[in-house]
Amino acid sequence: MGGQVSAGSGEPSPPGRSENADWMSALCPRLWDVPLHQLSIPGSHDTMTYCLDKRSPVSPAQPRLLRLLSKALPCVTLPVVLRWSVTQALDITEQLDAGVRYLDLRVAHMPDGSEKNLHFVHTMYTTALVEDTLTEISEWLEKHPREVVILACRNFEGMTEDLHEYLVTCIKNIFGDMLCPRGEVPTLRELWSRQQQVLVSYEDESCVGRHRELWPGIPYWWGDKVKTEALIRYLESMKSCGRPGGLFVAGINLTENLEYILAHPSRSLRGLTLPSLPRLCAWVREQCPGPGPCCTNVIAGDFIGVDSFVSDVIGLNRKLLWP
Repeated sequence: MGGQVSAGSGEPSPPGRSENADWMSALCPRLWDVPLHQLSIPGSHDTMTYCLDKRSPVSPAQPRLLRLLSKALPCVTLPVVLRWSVTQALDITEQLDAGVRYLDLRVAHMPDGSEKNLHFVHTMYTTALVEDTLTEISEWLEKHPREVVILACRNFEGMTEDLHEYLVTCIKNIFGDMLCPRGEVPTLRELWSRQQQVLVSYEDESCVGRHRELWPGIPYWWGDKVKTEALIRYLESMKSCGRPGGLFVAGINLTENLEYILAHPSRSLRGLTLPSLPRLCAWVREQCPGPGPCCTNVIAGDFIGVDSFVSDVIGLNRKLLWP
């Protein structure tokens, strides 16, 4: 089954379900005792950009020139910004059904927004609210009790200490006993025995120190490259320096800068990304999970579902079974 490292006795997926919707529970039992940071796990980069609001303001974190253009010429600027900001087409449930288990959640409080309404952000803000999205993830997990997700809460634009505490309270209330408190990176067998399904990494050290349910921010290898081969060279250079000790992400996402966008206003990130995917997926298939210094762990990409990326990442776990 497309990329699964199956135990060989699983029943076929119900009609309409992705063949990777329960890939963790279908892993060979020999992999149940491998810590998560030594497994190969597919992730989505900028997970929530499928619901960016075309009417939203440009984030204050963006270059001043872009903010000025968005106010002076919104009918021209905002559609261009939107085309270059969307990195995903599948919604959160569809990504989970497709096999994604690392979610890149860029949380923000919109300027002049409602006091407790938190959105996601990537240049522009999402229509989806954070609390609603976390609830949707929790409901999915209840239907897939042996699947585990890593929620990477990042960025935190416009977040005050009170808003951080509000967000952490939401996380605790929504996921409850599903949360795995920080400690040694667990194995699937350990998580299953404790009925835990959620690891939350949180890129705010003071919050992590106050809440044992939060894990420190997970390193993300971000190449910041427009060209495919330049990105691959960056990833190979990072591998040559040795992998981090815990969970980490190799991002196969191409990145444009403002100058590139202004020079190509009629193009889009999707148009930039799709032609590069065969080469990037070929690089993915060459990787190997495990404890070695050059091994990979989470691999995150854009436009989940348009190619074999998720199955390719899951399929790397077969290499852990090799003698």
